[in-house]
Amino acid sequence: MSEKHFPLTRNDLEGLAARYPTPFYLYDERGMREHARRFLKAFSAFEGFREFYAVKACPNPYILKILASEGLGADCSSLPELILCQKAGITGDSVMFTSNETPESEYVYANMMGAIINLDDITHIDFLNSAVGGIPEPICFRYNPGPLKEGNAIIGKPEEAKYGLTRPQIIEAYRRVKELGATRFGLHTMVASNELNPEYFVETAVMLFELAGEIHDETGITFEFINMGGGIGIPYRPEQIAVDYDRVAHGMKAAYDRLITARGLGPVKIFFECGRPFTGPYGWLVTRAIHEKHIYRDYIGVDASMADLMRPGMYGAYHHVSVPGKDSEKHDHVYDVVGSLCENCDKFAVQRQLPVIERGDFVVIHDTGAHGRAMGFNYNAKLRAGELLLREDGTITEIRRKESIDDYFATIDFKGLSSFKV
Repeated sequence: MSEKHFPLTRNDLEGLAARYPTPFYLYDERGMREHARRFLKAFSAFEGFREFYAVKACPNPYILKILASEGLGADCSSLPELILCQKAGITGDSVMFTSNETPESEYVYANMMGAIINLDDITHIDFLNSAVGGIPEPICFRYNPGPLKEGNAIIGKPEEAKYGLTRPQIIEAYRRVKELGATRFGLHTMVASNELNPEYFVETAVMLFELAGEIHDETGITFEFINMGGGIGIPYRPEQIAVDYDRVAHGMKAAYDRLITARGLGPVKIFFECGRPFTGPYGWLVTRAIHEKHIYRDYIGVDASMADLMRPGMYGAYHHVSVPGKDSEKHDHVYDVVGSLCENCDKFAVQRQLPVIERGDFVVIHDTGAHGRAMGFNYNAKLRAGELLLREDGTITEIRRKESIDDYFATIDFKGLSSFKV
């Protein structure tokens, strides 16, 4: 079971909302730090182990700086994410650049800052070589196992995914970069998202360790690191169980000893690039009930919308909902909790049993610290929520202000509008 906790009382929220009107995101620094330490300790049996936090999960430099101080690197997929890392003091080989359909300018920038470049396609070898004047080292490729490995609901079947190289392609790719002078190599895959079965990650490790041996036999190269990707999920539902990191690490180490050490292919550093587990459970979207409606169903309308959190509408994803101050009351009312977007999928909860909710009540949506604010958008001219950080000493700091109407209009030339002829 996964206990759902929110660190502030209703009175705390009233005071906070007077300064920062809802909706807003709140993150817990202590929770993120403690999780990072627990994760790194579990995998400490692998010498040189590294976690590259997936910046896309929560692209805020304050969060990145906290995680970097705990020893995490960063996984980036775009130029702005690379710049965010630099501003947070993360650079060099503490950055993994895993992108696809990548513009030349982004490869140039990643190479300039010394990031590890992870290529998504065999044709990108010549593209990168031309862009930066050689093959950067270490060089890495993303493997797509196709039907040999089952994906999951969010990321889909590997054979239908646009990412990575096939088995024959990846062997040819390493042979090609070796011919171009490369001497340091990494191997990567990413085949699941939000997966809770610990054995899935052990099986992924076995797949990559076996592939590393096959590539060695075919090309003569040995690997400096193997990146397991991300995909470790979190228990969004209270009845779900979090991934046991010690169990995963133990299974991976046994596979490593059998498939890498015993074959004389080591030492190989082991990396992960998870995002969700490091910030997801330590973030909440705080909104307020502003309307109620009773037709064929009972609805509670809140001042946040799918533009603030799209996962429920996009994936049908479950997020736990609580009403501060009413935790001990009977959950004997069934509601759809909805936003104001002109889309019927703009729902945070569907037919959810909750305590009676009245206008003015705070409604807290849990486990939104990853792929929450980051996936926000401006449809219906909605302005995205701000972000607050609960520090370890109990103080609260604004780390991103709420968007304003001026922000929304900033890219439009209104001066030119007056002379625009129609």
